[in-house]
Amino acid sequence: MSIILDHVSYIYEKDTPLAMKALDDICLVIPDGQFIGIIGHTGSGKSTLMQHLNGLIRATSGSIYFNGEDIYDTDYDRKKLRSKVGLVFQYPEHQLFEIDVFKDVCFGPKNLGLERKEVELRAYDALRKVGLPDELFYQSPFELSGGQKRRVAIAGVLAMKPEVLILDEPTAGLDPKGRDEILKQIKKLQAETGMTILLVSHSMEDVAEYVDRIIVMNKGSILYDDVPKEVFRHYKELEEVGLAAPQVTYIMHALRAKGLLVDADATTVEEAAEQIMQAVRGRHA
Repeated sequence: MSIILDHVSYIYEKDTPLAMKALDDICLVIPDGQFIGIIGHTGSGKSTLMQHLNGLIRATSGSIYFNGEDIYDTDYDRKKLRSKVGLVFQYPEHQLFEIDVFKDVCFGPKNLGLERKEVELRAYDALRKVGLPDELFYQSPFELSGGQKRRVAIAGVLAMKPEVLILDEPTAGLDPKGRDEILKQIKKLQAETGMTILLVSHSMEDVAEYVDRIIVMNKGSILYDDVPKEVFRHYKELEEVGLAAPQVTYIMHALRAKGLLVDADATTVEEAAEQIMQAVRGRHA
């Protein structure tokens, strides 16, 4: 099944002098099992879009379907929706509040009415999935590093066993090592479980490296929706809306302009290295 958005629009402060359209006639299909990157400059509508997917915000107009059901039907169980479409906020502190990590991760499945043994098994499994060391399970979540807090916040959502995981800027504020660790763990999780993952990010390098599909938001609308190579071919158009391509893309275009026959569509360091090696070998053949 999938998530379908059918002509969804959203207006903040509707019917007031401060009214502002945050989403404008969005039509979108999110199939099972995809790893999708959502990019856009600040105010483009990407976070607003994500909050619609699990019912935190109700569309001003249009419909949203999850697994074939309209989430705006009067008898639809939106509490169940939020257990199936999990959202991890940009700031993990907004989701952490218990006295220790393990209790924090137990909170979600406990609220589902599960037996204690099942709750604790889910919490333990979720914490292992995000790579948090056992010795941190009974520490206060507020004593952890930024990266560790994010792992706990993600584990708290995973313990609900969602079908869709939405991550809003999960690497914001982390150093390069912490960012890579978090993203590799998320990619591993997606590969092992087949879960649908939506990654909201400002980092072009991150989305180029990890996702299968990129949705570019601009002024509340979808500007591009395609595989990374196709999206970053429009790097000049992206620059016009305050975005950019990965640095590798610019390097490859510069090398090609200098006469080295490389594929300018390379978007990751690994692809670029392979292209450069092939081009150099071709010159000396």
